[in-house]
Amino acid sequence: MADERGMIIHFTDGSKMNLHFPKQVKSEETVSVRLEKILDKKTLLIEADGALLVFPFSNIKYLQVYPSPPKLMDYVIKGASVASDA
Repeated sequence: MADERGMIIHFTDGSKMNLHFPKQVKSEETVSVRLEKILDKKTLLIEADGALLVFPFSNIKYLQVYPSPPKLMDYVIKGASVASDA
């Protein structure tokens, strides 16, 4: 479905959590603004299955969000690919 989004949270201890959620914004123009607001906080807040999940960013190694928003900040490197270590 086009309005379905997902995120994989990769934690510093090596574990990960997969999340699926509906599109959160009406206009793609606001995605980069919301992303910057989220990353400015100390915790990632997610409402899932009727509960509020609070993830300290200090426990998160990285976030994998898909699909990538079509409009990103101008300082984002675009068109990259991930290669496994040889």
